[in-house]
Amino acid sequence: MAENRVADVPDRSVDVRLREVVEADLADFFANQLDPEANRMAAFTAPDPADVEAFTAHWSRLLADRSVTGNVLLFPHAGQPEVGYWLGRRFWGRGVASRALALFLQVVRVRPLYARAAKDNAASLRVLGKCGFVVVGEDRGYANARGTEIEEYVLRLDG
Repeated sequence: MAENRVADVPDRSVDVRLREVVEADLADFFANQLDPEANRMAAFTAPDPADVEAFTAHWSRLLADRSVTGNVLLFPHAGQPEVGYWLGRRFWGRGVASRALALFLQVVRVRPLYARAAKDNAASLRVLGKCGFVVVGEDRGYANARGTEIEEYVLRLDG
């Protein structure tokens, strides 16, 4: 849902807006999914990020599901509302994820709201912390991108 069509983001002044995901976005999303470093950081990814058929089927389901609200998205996980996000590498380290999530949280007022991040994903933990999420637990899960089980933090946003 973070929108920016600038090929190179020069500074933190990039305009961040929320909008619906459209089919034209999917080529960028697929390219982002192929980034090995992004997969390592996200950890809990598709079993085969290069499988375009699985990617297309996944996004076809998401685009048809009116309860899913974008690539900064709200989805059910283990019976709880959970937020997730994914940005292309060209937006990393520029505050885009923090601003997009903050905007999203103004629209999606579900509380408590949960998030998960690999324990070693410092960037995502920083984004979540800036937006008011606090660590409330730990979990372990199989991370496709790493081919092993890893530890993750469970975070919650109240109020």
